[in-house]
Amino acid sequence: MNTEINTAVAVVGPGAIGATVAAMLHEVGRTPLLCGRTPRDHLTLLEDGRSITVPGPVRTSQKQITHTADLVFLAVKATQIEAAADWLAALVGPQTVVCVLQNGIEQVEIVRSHLPREDIVPAVVWFPAQAQSDGSVSLRGEARLTLPDTAAARVVAQALQGTRCAVDLAENFSSLAWRKLLQNAVAGLMALTHRRSGMFSRSDIAGLTLAYARECLAVARAEDAELGDEVPQEILEKFQAAPADMSTSILTDREAGRPLEWDIRNGIIARRGRVHGVPTPISDILVPLLAAASDGPG
Repeated sequence: MNTEINTAVAVVGPGAIGATVAAMLHEVGRTPLLCGRTPRDHLTLLEDGRSITVPGPVRTSQKQITHTADLVFLAVKATQIEAAADWLAALVGPQTVVCVLQNGIEQVEIVRSHLPREDIVPAVVWFPAQAQSDGSVSLRGEARLTLPDTAAARVVAQALQGTRCAVDLAENFSSLAWRKLLQNAVAGLMALTHRRSGMFSRSDIAGLTLAYARECLAVARAEDAELGDEVPQEILEKFQAAPADMSTSILTDREAGRPLEWDIRNGIIARRGRVHGVPTPISDILVPLLAAASDGPG
């Protein structure tokens, strides 16, 4: 057990992604401070038939915070950033690094509107973690993060050193973030159909997926992302290779009646397309449907 790294870590938003990172840290003796909306005395991560218990409690009030952290993992969704602003105010000091475990490519801009500072680190989260009905989290793949190669990101990498959460520091971070965004955009189809990954075995859905991913790729390239022609097919094959019952966070939110991250995952394709004059006919249909599914009225 590696306990030599003494970074004081807090996780804000111990849902599927936050609980996974907390469990990886706890395994090596670096149990983080847990902060969220729901009081719990522990977190449970299920992986390959085994269970990892992260001791709590989950703090639910900023008044319970007595000191700032060296590193804060912000693992709330984009729709919850405003509600998490008070946690940031309580946990972030002059030297604190904030790592945003969130979908999209606009993490820094969104968080910086509530926390105007430079050492905010965006992350691409590559692992499938899914909240269960009993409050536990199921991890169905290896935990891996990609971060930009910056001094602040190296603080994050050091905190996770020796854990089973791999960290890649990438010079081409923007391109990799766009690639993940394409994957997340395609997953929006699951929220509209209320179906899991098995639906991508249908030839009609496969055709729509490729057409939509190619549209997203055109926008990504207009944003200077270096992504090849093979990416849409790779994304489709990834969904087709997944277990038929594999879900995604936007579908989970739809099933629970929660607001959807439709704008940062799908709306951004249409928004950035308009900036660059790139046609987005599929987005122009999908985005209003996702927005209405999320926000109503009706």
